[in-house]
Amino acid sequence: MDLEPGTMDSVRSGPFVRFFAPTTSSFGQSGAGNNWAKGHYTEGAELIDSVLDVVRKEAENCDCLQGFQVSDTVVEPYNATLSVHQLVENADECMVLDNEALYDICFRTLKLTTPSLVSLAAFASQGKLNSDLRKLAVEFDTIPATHFFMVALPHLHLVDHSNTVLLLFPELTQQMWDSKNMMCAADPRHGRYLTASAVFRGKMSTKEVDEQMINVQNKNSSYFVEWIPNNVKSTVCDIPPTGLKMASTFIGNSTSIQEMFRRVSEQFTAMFRRKAFLHWYTGEGMDEMEFTEAESNMNDLVAEYQQYQDATADEDYEDEEDEYAEEEA
Repeated sequence: MDLEPGTMDSVRSGPFVRFFAPTTSSFGQSGAGNNWAKGHYTEGAELIDSVLDVVRKEAENCDCLQGFQVSDTVVEPYNATLSVHQLVENADECMVLDNEALYDICFRTLKLTTPSLVSLAAFASQGKLNSDLRKLAVEFDTIPATHFFMVALPHLHLVDHSNTVLLLFPELTQQMWDSKNMMCAADPRHGRYLTASAVFRGKMSTKEVDEQMINVQNKNSSYFVEWIPNNVKSTVCDIPPTGLKMASTFIGNSTSIQEMFRRVSEQFTAMFRRKAFLHWYTGEGMDEMEFTEAESNMNDLVAEYQQYQDATADEDYEDEEDEYAEEEA
């Protein structure tokens, strides 16, 4: 589904046309022009019925429907802030890929002098999981609003040098937690992990994986909240990616992701105070109050992450005691 017809035309004339049936696509006649209001209120609203019809037919053909994976490219502070409100309310899991972090990986890790959009898009197609969406939701959604996850692929620098570089399993495990490999511009050392999951691919024993994960947790216990027990999961798939002997995909629910939200919120506020480009949105039917509400919701999300970062097991126990005392009274 795309409001821009050119995207569908390129798919139909490209090498991947055989993967998409003509009846499973829906597109508009003009793009949203990087305007969130157009996609949400005008151009997108006109397509909603046909899109839901396609989704319904596809869902009916499924034997075991887990959920819906939606890839949404949101740029600019206005669009990002307006989208976060919808993602908090309507999404169950959000894997955050931040252009700032992706460019940093291209420059520093992959040594690319002029990274292109193709370079950035390649990262989004690298992650492979052999655990389903429902399992991830159960493991990660301990707190409903905080479902924005950081992703890391520590083996990226080996993709073009797999014959000359040997990455040992302990090193792979250590790099998995390194902020340099995170695809979101936030440093996990500035926050605490609520939950985390690691998917390893290659010939390795489950015992070795468990030992390494426990070792990492013991050495870095201050980076994990103590009031969520057994909050790090691991999965092993015997088949490695093509060209590599082993690889891993890391997904973490860290309170440090608030750094990214703070950055976007500051950019949003700077633009909104000057009412920069606001007429493009109000011209599509939006009201200024929606911007104010979106800004407030973003700040609430940041505050919620900070609250859970500062929380301790003793505080939770005291809160439970207070609730119990109130019920008894």
